[in-house]
Amino acid sequence: MFRIDPQSRTPLYQQLYEEVVRLSSLGALADGERLPSVRQLAAALGVNPNTVQKAYQRLELDGVLRSTAGVGSFVVREKALEKSRGAALEALRKAVQNAQEKGLSKEEIRKAVEDSIGGM
Repeated sequence: MFRIDPQSRTPLYQQLYEEVVRLSSLGALADGERLPSVRQLAAALGVNPNTVQKAYQRLELDGVLRSTAGVGSFVVREKALEKSRGAALEALRKAVQNAQEKGLSKEEIRKAVEDSIGGM
């Protein structure tokens, strides 16, 4: 279910965090769905349980997971959508800023964005 790349420069806990947010945003993880325990997921992914624990803690801190001791960790899809949309908007802002720094006009940027949306 979760994909992580041990060869990536992105820390494993961050990859897992992003994967939970991504899958939740896409609806592959339903609102209120229980995630595997830290030990179960660590074993399935072949990573240290501390890696999974760190990802779960950050997800809970950001409101994407709701954990109850002895019961489990559950997806809060609304928060995952907020995180995902926020990240998308930030990436778009950075892309626009980069395009402006490279000399593209507002009209060229608008056209590129409209062309991208039109292709959807």
